[in-house]
Amino acid sequence: MKHPETGHEDGAVNRRAFVRSSAAAVAAAAIGPCEAGTANREGAVTATARVPQARRQFRLRYAPHFGMFSQHAGDDLVAQLEFMRAEGFTALEDNELKERSVADQERIGRTLDRLGMRMGVFVAHTIAWNEPNLAAGDSAKRETFLREVRESVDVAKRVNAKWMTVVPGHVDSRLELSYQTAHIVESLKRAAAILEPHGLVIVIEPLNTLRDHPGQFLTRVPQAHMICKAVASPSCKILFDLYHQQITEGNLIPNIDAAWDEIAYFQVGDNPGRKEPGTGEVNFQNVFRHIHSKGYTGVVGMEHGNSKPGREGERAVIDAYVAADAWR
Repeated sequence: MKHPETGHEDGAVNRRAFVRSSAAAVAAAAIGPCEAGTANREGAVTATARVPQARRQFRLRYAPHFGMFSQHAGDDLVAQLEFMRAEGFTALEDNELKERSVADQERIGRTLDRLGMRMGVFVAHTIAWNEPNLAAGDSAKRETFLREVRESVDVAKRVNAKWMTVVPGHVDSRLELSYQTAHIVESLKRAAAILEPHGLVIVIEPLNTLRDHPGQFLTRVPQAHMICKAVASPSCKILFDLYHQQITEGNLIPNIDAAWDEIAYFQVGDNPGRKEPGTGEVNFQNVFRHIHSKGYTGVVGMEHGNSKPGREGERAVIDAYVAADAWR
């Protein structure tokens, strides 16, 4: 079945420039540390920069987050990205990107371009963890949400991002579920209309309510699939987080297949514990093999903690992805 990732070319700003710079960076990484030209947002070669040699090539675009390897790379964001790339990772996930300074966002974007890395999700708006937001149908809350989505367009452009996470927020216990769904669909339609001209995509994330996020409205993949069908826009898709859905639903591979036409992004965390693959009950080799076989070329966000502290724990995370990526 054709996946949205393979059926629709990325529409983010200056994609051709990104592809040219990415190809150059990956080629440079493959032959070892060297001086390689870097392309600016217009695609012009402006300077030389050192591209680290990649130790390995993963079959999927696993995306660490800042701080995951700080014991090896230190606190500097560029140094952390260079360490990730040297270990074979070709994407970054940064939920807090929007909270960073414009200077840091631009610095991250330039470094991703240079290293041939792809930007994963960042959070597009203020999430309502404890009170109704989009489900309530409140016009003021909706306008705040839409304003934050508009602001996120500029953030996405600075790092050449495509996807941004949206969580509809807490349920409204005084309102029938169908009305809440209608309110959320309307808000997402308006948000998608903002993003469509830019080729950007909201990915709505179902969360587990049994352990981590009690009271959240969006909890199940079929529910998210229904909402995306109602929004009916290429700019509104599903973020399938294997950690949350293993807790809420299980049956991961059949649920992935059932919702495939609306899934645009995956996140990873083993259960129990929300740590790296191999620390819990999920067979990540089988899941990764499956989504790879379906033609998935997007990002797999490593939204989990490290099971062990220090440098040993960081190396354990890397080894876990080497093992999970080694399917036959």
